[in-house]
Amino acid sequence: MAGILGQVVNEVGTHFPNNRDVIQGISSENNFLQHQVPDEILIKVFSYLLERDLCNVACVCKRFNTLANDLSLWKRLYQSVYEMTLPLLRPAPTKFKFVQPDKVESPNIWKESFKTLYNAIHVKPGYAAYVYANHKLFEGREIQYYDTIEEALSSVESCVYPLILLHEGVYSGEWLYIDSPVCILGAAPGDITDSVIVENSKESTFLFMEGCEDAYLGYISIRFNPENNQNQQHHKHSCIEIGSNCLPTIDSCNIRSKSQVGAAVSVSGRKSAPTIKNCVISDCENVGLYINDHAEGNYLDNEISSNALAGIWVKNYAKPIIRRCHIHHGRDVGIFTFDNGMGYFDRCDIHHNRIAGFEVKAGANPSVVNCEIHHGQTGESTSMKTEGENSSKIRFIQTHLQGANEIYNGHQGGVYIFGEGRGLVENNDIHSNALAGIQIRTNSNPIIRGNRIHDGQHGGIYVHEKGKGLIIENEVYSNTLAGVWVTTGSCPELRRNRIHSGKQVGVYFYDNGHGTLEENDIFNHMYSGVQIRTGSNPIIRRNKIWGGQNGGILVYNGGLGVLEYNEIFDNAMAGVWIKTDSNPYLKHNKIHDGRDGGICIFNGGRGVLEENEIFRNTQAGVLISSQSHPKLKRNKIFDGLAAGIEITNNATATLEGNQVFNNKFAGICLATGVSPDMKDNKVYGNKNAIEKAVKYGRCLYKISSYTSYPMHDFYRCKTCNTTDRNAICVNCIRRCHAGHVVEFVTHDRFFCDCGAGTLSHQCQLAGEPTKDTDTLYDSAAPIESHTLMVN
Repeated sequence: MAGILGQVVNEVGTHFPNNRDVIQGISSENNFLQHQVPDEILIKVFSYLLERDLCNVACVCKRFNTLANDLSLWKRLYQSVYEMTLPLLRPAPTKFKFVQPDKVESPNIWKESFKTLYNAIHVKPGYAAYVYANHKLFEGREIQYYDTIEEALSSVESCVYPLILLHEGVYSGEWLYIDSPVCILGAAPGDITDSVIVENSKESTFLFMEGCEDAYLGYISIRFNPENNQNQQHHKHSCIEIGSNCLPTIDSCNIRSKSQVGAAVSVSGRKSAPTIKNCVISDCENVGLYINDHAEGNYLDNEISSNALAGIWVKNYAKPIIRRCHIHHGRDVGIFTFDNGMGYFDRCDIHHNRIAGFEVKAGANPSVVNCEIHHGQTGESTSMKTEGENSSKIRFIQTHLQGANEIYNGHQGGVYIFGEGRGLVENNDIHSNALAGIQIRTNSNPIIRGNRIHDGQHGGIYVHEKGKGLIIENEVYSNTLAGVWVTTGSCPELRRNRIHSGKQVGVYFYDNGHGTLEENDIFNHMYSGVQIRTGSNPIIRRNKIWGGQNGGILVYNGGLGVLEYNEIFDNAMAGVWIKTDSNPYLKHNKIHDGRDGGICIFNGGRGVLEENEIFRNTQAGVLISSQSHPKLKRNKIFDGLAAGIEITNNATATLEGNQVFNNKFAGICLATGVSPDMKDNKVYGNKNAIEKAVKYGRCLYKISSYTSYPMHDFYRCKTCNTTDRNAICVNCIRRCHAGHVVEFVTHDRFFCDCGAGTLSHQCQLAGEPTKDTDTLYDSAAPIESHTLMVN
């Protein structure tokens, strides 16, 4: 000890010339060194000591103990030996944690970290020879250095939880198989993974074999760069290959494979259950992470991006737990589960993948919860592959787009479940995708629960080709096309969803789409809330449907369906439209407060309306027109602002046991030539405002304006050259057109054009004219996109 201090004193004197006299007296006064030499001089002296001598100095006295534990001394030692910028702790054999020195409670975090890592084996090419050549400089230091990783692994075969530190450099061509609980860490200043690179071109870079239960691999860039990029033998080669009965931890590594076959990380076999966390798996020329053959494991907080095929593949009964991963900008799909693959996907952010953010097929049954899936992108499909008798779609090659996981910016859709896929998709945010947020097809039967599916450039959920599924308690809104599409033999169950604010239809059943729609809130769509067409036959029960700008429910072009116990209200057009050979069954519904009519049946529409309550609608409670023939039994139609029932334009109907009361215009109004079958109806208490207006000589426009159509005799005036579109009420004919040449047209629905001020002759009965606004009974079908029809 004294010899070391003596060698240092002269050198220190050059740094502290004002203390030269003090320094020269050190050798004659033993206590002087301990008590009177300034702290800064002693710390400078101690900085020349290695760790063992520094610990010995700390045993001399209390003052030396304090100074020898100075943070700067141990920081210098730590960074010179381990070359890492921050202190590293090892709270468990396979757990390492870098800490900020000022944010940890420790009397000397640098010393603690130095001690933690002291028994490590170092791989630092060329440094072992340097230490041997300068052994006097390292007397007392017991650290082993090797030139290769293979040498280091051979040296620790008998150690318990050995630790190997890889220093800065590129390590190439070594055959690295791990069959013991060894821990391998990168050790370099700054971003360690930029400086420590392990690569191979012929074999898997790291192969984990049975016996590696507590192995750890961290803070390293791992590369597989095959010489022949397309060689099929590399199908079995990866950056990291983990086999059966292996439970290693892979932490904070940067992983990249340039092989066009195989995967960057391959996990396969029973009891293969690694923990892979905080890793970057990116820019691979095939699959990023492949989990297969009953493998399990925890995959946490990884960044998986820009891979040529799927970011993650899960198949053959594998069931990983994947949490908080960021899976994005894939050149194919984000996550693909197939061939009975399972797994639990929680709070992942999945976006900007070129095809779907999440695909499920062929008996796969994953659980997808709390994810955000968005911005899926697509374009023209140019490639398709089929497998087996089901001919399921495997992939699209596209030209253009956006699922607590976040799944978004996928170039096609958000979640794609097909080929008898199953799974749980729960509590995800799925938005801004180019095709449907979720597609379910080909006998797939998932559970879709508690998700937000919104702002898609196409539809929200698309169920087709005999797709099924339980779709429950989701929020589906602001999608460009339908919120939910059900077609081609599909039969899903939709329960307790909120489907709203769409730019077209809420739920659209077409081409034999079936299923159950129960206890949903469907509101504020630019078109109708629900549309049913072309052989579709859903059960629609106990829903609330309101705020549709083109009606509540539209059944047309041969649509069927059972509609019961629904509340349909405050829709801009009819609460229910039935047209063009459609034949639904409506029972126990409440259809009220419509901004137009209650139920409108026209163009050959049929249907059975039984025991419904239809009330407070602006136009007729039930309008039957143009060769339609429905059956109305035991309904209550009341408190309407126009007539209760109107039948016109060669239509007919069966009216049996209905109660029609307290309507403004009349109870039942029949146009010329209409003769329905009526039995046991009760028509009472109606206000008969039309007859009263006629009786008191008022223009009928005064009671209808242009918002409703009273049924009465109407005329035309040849003197005023009125056209086929004009109609004049009987009182205006008598008063305003007295002496003119007039003709009776028919007894039917109309509003008075004379009172509306649309004729050249000013009305003398109606007061100020009001602009004529023809209200046409029509309803547009959703705009179909051929991009959805790609198989």
